Amino acid sequence: MMTANFEENLLEIKNKLTDIASGLLESNKILLSALTDCDPEKFLEARAHIKNISSKTDDIDNLIIKVLALYTPEASDLRQVVAYMKITNELARACSNTRSFIRGFTDVCQDVDVDTIKEYAVPMQTSTVEAIKLSISMINCTDDDEIQEIYNDVLIEENKTDDLYEMVERNLSLQADGSSNFEKFHKILRALRKSGKIATRTISIANLLIYAKIGGSFRS
Repeated sequence: MMTANFEENLLEIKNKLTDIASGLLESNKILLSALTDCDPEKFLEARAHIKNISSKTDDIDNLIIKVLALYTPEASDLRQVVAYMKITNELARACSNTRSFIRGFTDVCQDVDVDTIKEYAVPMQTSTVEAIKLSISMINCTDDDEIQEIYNDVLIEENKTDDLYEMVERNLSLQADGSSNFEKFHKILRALRKSGKIATRTISIANLLIYAKIGGSFRS
């Protein structure tokens, strides 16, 4: 049985993880709004919510190392701590993907026709936002059945982003009838792919939270 101090440290770790995840969610929600009008101010606002992530994740990792050194947790307690350390890395990667998406889409936004944005980019980003939101809800979920249900919902949203990306890739490939168009469409696809990668990171986070709370082995 771990001490009250261990539980307090574990709660602090969870709160710090939630803080980063909430910033990631807010950034992507603003991005969703920015897509429809190519507003540079909104793109900048989205970036503001994922600043200093390396410093924040380092802070969490240092706290986790302290917890491991002071309390030498075992069994389910150790499982949680190890999972949280891995989640910091996934959150950092998700924030990096978000920054890349902002940078990439800012460069090409004016070149993307409105129909492509409405039909593919907005639904992709909508599913990405929902996947982030669902994964955050798993952090404080205590019911095994409920956490499994939420995981399944995250998987559904991530699959939607994959399907939409495949559709827009086919659509733009058909439109690329010249070398100049090909370069433009390649930049658009590269930017949109980052939205899908953010959703992929949420699956990794959800996998780790399943492991932390239920056990078993890490899922791919």
